Amino acid sequence: MENTNCYDCGKEKLNKNEIGLSKKLLGRKIQHFFCIDCLAMQLEVDTEFLIEKVEEFKSQGCILF
Repeated sequence: MENTNCYDCGKEKLNKNEIGLSKKLLGRKIQHFFCIDCLAMQLEVDTEFLIEKVEEFKSQGCILF
């Protein structure tokens, strides 16, 4: 099973949206995942933007969410 802790801050048990967003934006084969806050810092965007992207990807039927 995949490690579901944030690679950056160590937050435990990332939710499906955080794992899906990490895969969607960083590549499906990644082995390290980020919580939404750390992913926002990595990508230099704000958290609200990523939350909106999750909803957009879900509405498009993305299977990662």
